[in-house]
Amino acid sequence: MAREQLKTLTEPMYYILLVLKAPHHGYSIMQEVDRLTQGRVKVGAGTLYNLLSRFEEEKIIIQVSEENRRKVYTITEKGLDILKEEYRRLIQLVSDGRDYLEERG
Repeated sequence: MAREQLKTLTEPMYYILLVLKAPHHGYSIMQEVDRLTQGRVKVGAGTLYNLLSRFEEEKIIIQVSEENRRKVYTITEKGLDILKEEYRRLIQLVSDGRDYLEERG
């Protein structure tokens, strides 16, 4: 996954990285994203495990343990930088939209 592809994150990417600020295994990531977004964002198993593999390859996350054949991951400093950059980008989008919409009614 080239760095260019990470300039903007999809919603599943964003929430997976957000959840991985604490260690989680795959199923628990899906549950936490569902809880955090109140069911608005669903991450299927195929999407999740594909992204986890890509994130691990790019050193955005690391496996920290394995419990009962469940791999537990957490975000790396590189991943945290990407997450923070995306957070700032989203804040700017909302700010621009608010300014424009309030100005135009």
